[in-house]
Amino acid sequence: MSPAPAAARQDQPAETPATDQRPAEAEAEPAPVPQSLDDLIPAEAVSNPEAWATRGVDNAAPIADPASPLADSEAFLNEEAFADLQTGLPDRAADPSSGLAPAPALAPGMAASFSDFALEDPQPLPPDPALEALASIAAPVLAEAPELAETRINSTLVLALPVADDAFPEKGEFVERFKDLSTLRALDDGAESVPQIAARARADEELLGDILRTYGYYNGEVVRQLAGGRRAGSVSDEAAEAAAREPSVRFDILPGPRYRFGVIDLGRLPALPEPDASRLMAAFGIKPGDPLYADRIVERELELRVALGESGYPFAEVAEPELLIDHARTEGDLTLTVEPKGKYVFGEVVSSDPRFLSGKHLGRIARFEPGDVFQQSLETDLRRAIIATGLVSSVTVTPRETRAPTADQPGEVALDVALEKAPLRTIAGAIGYGTEDGFKVEGRWEHRNLFPPEGALRLRGILGTREVLGSVGVRRNNFLGRDQVLTVDLFASDITTQAVDSRGGGMRATFEKVSNILFQKPVSWQVGGELLYTDERNRLIRVAPGAVQARQAYLIAGLFGSITLDASDDLLDPSEGYRATLFLEPEVSRSDGSESFYLRAQGDASYYQSFGRAVLAGRVRAATIQGAGIDDIAPSRRLYGGGGASVRGYGFQGVGPRDAAGNPTGGASLVEFALEARIETPLMDGAVEVVPFIDAGSVARGSTPDFDEIRWGAGVGIRYKTTFGPIRVDVAAPLNKTAFDSPVVVYVSLGQAF
Repeated sequence: MSPAPAAARQDQPAETPATDQRPAEAEAEPAPVPQSLDDLIPAEAVSNPEAWATRGVDNAAPIADPASPLADSEAFLNEEAFADLQTGLPDRAADPSSGLAPAPALAPGMAASFSDFALEDPQPLPPDPALEALASIAAPVLAEAPELAETRINSTLVLALPVADDAFPEKGEFVERFKDLSTLRALDDGAESVPQIAARARADEELLGDILRTYGYYNGEVVRQLAGGRRAGSVSDEAAEAAAREPSVRFDILPGPRYRFGVIDLGRLPALPEPDASRLMAAFGIKPGDPLYADRIVERELELRVALGESGYPFAEVAEPELLIDHARTEGDLTLTVEPKGKYVFGEVVSSDPRFLSGKHLGRIARFEPGDVFQQSLETDLRRAIIATGLVSSVTVTPRETRAPTADQPGEVALDVALEKAPLRTIAGAIGYGTEDGFKVEGRWEHRNLFPPEGALRLRGILGTREVLGSVGVRRNNFLGRDQVLTVDLFASDITTQAVDSRGGGMRATFEKVSNILFQKPVSWQVGGELLYTDERNRLIRVAPGAVQARQAYLIAGLFGSITLDASDDLLDPSEGYRATLFLEPEVSRSDGSESFYLRAQGDASYYQSFGRAVLAGRVRAATIQGAGIDDIAPSRRLYGGGGASVRGYGFQGVGPRDAAGNPTGGASLVEFALEARIETPLMDGAVEVVPFIDAGSVARGSTPDFDEIRWGAGVGIRYKTTFGPIRVDVAAPLNKTAFDSPVVVYVSLGQAF
């Protein structure tokens, strides 16, 4: 087609239309050929465009030279003119009303070329396999978008979620998770935050996609819309305008189908012998067809690792999980390669410092015997028990193979214990004042491993206004077993309480199974004996004229035992459960040449129940002395009530029988009751509790309570929770006080009242 327009350009000067009037000098000396689009714009069109547009163009630009950059566009124009000629546009001048200039006449040679011009019939193209394959693909069927309902997160952010529960069963968890992680939700309201919204919206869009995949929606969509915040229901034009200025972001959540687990490959785990294989497969728990929750993979992988360690596989290896998503099946194939590496039993415990803590002693405090199936929790428990001795600053326990497993017999591992000694000597002191103890200064020196293993020597002294004491004690922890303590103390004292004035000395030995902060036990017990010499009397608060209170010496020997059942959830700050303790001590007392035999017995029970942010706690106590009259029992061995651990609102030993002058004499039976509510407050992130309470108690001279005089006390306390237990401050007042009771009493201690 291009040669014909070229011929037309050669013939055109001879047939120039009347409308193309060019000056003679222009033909003799052609104008320069424009080389760019800027050259086509006259200077007057730039300086005075309105005048130039009104006047029109005097001199048309010449046809570009073939070498010009505009040659292609010029040729295009000529081809377009040529097309006009073919379609009969030369006849347009036949209609005078058209307003068009007559078309130029064709040159004779050019007209002849048109008469000979003919198009060949089109031929079919050869088949294209790629196009045929594309044509065979059926058009996708688009699922209907679910109906969405808005959930407003804050003033800036809205989520639109499917209305139907079966379309997105996890949407409640989805929203809560998004609230915790959203960058837009964390953004403060205000004009200064507006520039950040678009960037944070993109981040939240990615976050929403990640959360969708976490719940198994691998083909879901998140549509982000950022716009003004105009809301329906505006109460005024000003409110509507303000809402429109506030930017808002809406995310449309289209979950799509929820994917499920497909093939699950756990390596060599299914090949283990029974029942281990079934138990470990059940511990993993994920089966083909289960919803594909990413969190569940992490959770069950951890559970599988724990189950392997608890089933005798200390050297098992579990690779990182791999998930292959198949969108065609809407399933994910999970590969979690497990290499069990054989089953083992416990062997011996080997210490890195046998003279300090021998392997035999460490094996004694372990909760397993040689030959027991290996359990990771028991290895960890041994490490905690060694740290609890207070003799080491760090410890590592490492299983070591001593016998390889065979087809019909498990292997054996020894536990290598590497110790680093802690400082063994301690010097401690305290100075303070208490409503029950008065002023006192206390000092203590201790060597915690003077008699290995775990044999401690303790020296203790107290100097105060109501107590002077000196003692030497030996204590061996983990004696003959775990958490069993043997203690022997020699002491001398001079003690003055509200009821008793006593001085003397003695020896006390105990063997006990103790409960502590690290290992709270459901059952603990204590047995022991004591031998005392005391010279004492009841303290005279009011002395009648001419009255003299003589001192009396007593030699007392006794054997005692106690048992405690503890079903509470915390040793120092229980909120659920109960505790019960029974104490029995048969004693023999010799004074002024006569002997008395009697039994001292006491029972304590407490119960705890939580109600939302409060804990209701109650306590009862009953005690009796059977077998001797009150006058045959030393004053320090009688029963008294009152104090921070008894009836609050009264001083220590301030509740009980008194003589005619009002001096406390003690009794042979006691009953106490206490009820308090421990209410959590928002102060200091919930670390402060307010505790209203009411206490009551009665002490009788006889061995059977008579409830003739019941003392009531009430008050309020504060608890400040720490990592080592609550600090307690109670302020109480007696409700039916006597002339010997203070109007208000303050108690400070560590731990709850009961």
